[in-house]
Amino acid sequence: MANIAENRRARFEYHIDEQYEAGIVLSGWEIKAIRAGQVQLTDGYVLIRDGELFLIGCRINALRSASTHVLPEPDRTKKLLMKKDEIRRLVGKVEQKGFTLVPLNLHYKGGLVKAEIALAKGKAQHDKRDTEKKRDWEREKGRLMRHKVSGPAKD
Repeated sequence: MANIAENRRARFEYHIDEQYEAGIVLSGWEIKAIRAGQVQLTDGYVLIRDGELFLIGCRINALRSASTHVLPEPDRTKKLLMKKDEIRRLVGKVEQKGFTLVPLNLHYKGGLVKAEIALAKGKAQHDKRDTEKKRDWEREKGRLMRHKVSGPAKD
């Protein structure tokens, strides 16, 4: 799986419960822009409307060489494709338990662009601080280990 874009902020802002893979309905200019790396996923979220999933806030900037007869819309709402039973299960969990759906990444699978979405619950402020402390400690521990390994040689 080759990652195209990743929503790193989602893992910081939410507790990830379950992950799903969904297809995306894209137009030709969007595919070309995605291949050129002109996609941003950080402000994206998934909305359920009439039993269908939609990706909102995923920005795909058009290339300068886009066709003149096509009017590219960078923030266009994109439809996600999943099986009906999976969508029904997601609808039940989102409505009853206070979960939300967030996009984690876009990736290629068999030549197609797929979205990995997650059923997530928002973190409280203290949880975010704990995550930050753990990340800082891991970074500091790595520095200490590198310093100890590459330190001065003893005779």
